[in-house]
Amino acid sequence: MTGTGDVAAANLVGFVRSLRSAGFGVSPETTRRLVDAARLVGMHRSEDVREAFRAVVVTRQSQSAHFDELFDQFFSGDVVMTLDDGIERVARRTRPHRAPRIGATSGTEADGAEDRDDALDVVGGSDAERFMDVDFAELSDEEAASVAALLAAMTWKPASVRSRRWRPASSGSVLDLRRTMRRMTGPNGDLMPLAFLERRPRQRPLIVLADISGSMDRYSEMLLHFVHGAQYRFGTVESFVFATRLTRITRQLRRRNSTDALARVARTVRDWSGGTRIGEAIGAFNRNWSRRVGGGGPITLIISDGWDTGDPRLLAREMGRLARSVHKVIWLNPLAGHVGYTPQARGMAAAMPFVDDLLAGGTARNLVDLIELLQSASVGRRSAASL
Repeated sequence: MTGTGDVAAANLVGFVRSLRSAGFGVSPETTRRLVDAARLVGMHRSEDVREAFRAVVVTRQSQSAHFDELFDQFFSGDVVMTLDDGIERVARRTRPHRAPRIGATSGTEADGAEDRDDALDVVGGSDAERFMDVDFAELSDEEAASVAALLAAMTWKPASVRSRRWRPASSGSVLDLRRTMRRMTGPNGDLMPLAFLERRPRQRPLIVLADISGSMDRYSEMLLHFVHGAQYRFGTVESFVFATRLTRITRQLRRRNSTDALARVARTVRDWSGGTRIGEAIGAFNRNWSRRVGGGGPITLIISDGWDTGDPRLLAREMGRLARSVHKVIWLNPLAGHVGYTPQARGMAAAMPFVDDLLAGGTARNLVDLIELLQSASVGRRSAASL
């Protein structure tokens, strides 16, 4: 009997063949990258798989609709859920031919051993996995495309906090007097259990301020793929970019296709790769946007290398205003992961007293650390002040 993993694996092979027939130019290397993407994003949501595959295959906006048609033909929700069972077989079919290993046994036992070896190769030797610790600035264009697919499809969930709204609960310390009185006695005069209330959970909002100045070129390009993934999945994210001026890009990043979304951002922003005036940009946010998008105790994520051509006193003053208006300030600095780094750049030094967490942001692995922090319920302040 054919297993679900076999069916899903066959569908992936058929999908690749259909892409080739449709003129997508899928090479064996591209097929292996599809397998890598499937491994890394997980097989639990068809939309995550779709976007990971799209980032690998689609190179022009005109291809997007045709890609969606082909994907829907081969992958229903059930098939995607079982694709993980057969992914090793697809990986083995798409790998270059290897010489037989000396001493390998024949038959089922040998086949099973090769299955395990291939699975390890896919997980540990895949394109994106090998590049997890490579600085974004050192990636070739092809390598960057592979990592961008991973960043755009990373799945995570922001930490939940208790809102001011209440909901019924089976137990707790807050009594729901209205419900308790309504059911004080049962139809036969029996005493009924007490009713309780608890706070409704909600996602803590996230505000992103990303530096797109010349010194951040490769980093901002890669990190915006990550921001797009968060923006597309969660309605509580507000995104801005800055070099010499601040531009809101929340609406542009709500496009499903990350390539399309970033193209819209590029058409909107006028100061891409310009100089850096961090203090002025944060001041513009404080004046024009803080009260409009800063409700609910947001976490603010600043993405910048800290190189600033503006007045450090202005930056310190505006950072102080920002820190007082939000729950927490996280600064993601691509240079912070370099050996011997200390926040001594003029802009970084001025901002540090108001930063809660300073994290490295130059590799995909660094973004995993960021996700872990954003998913945690940690509310500590000023943890970066000791750096």
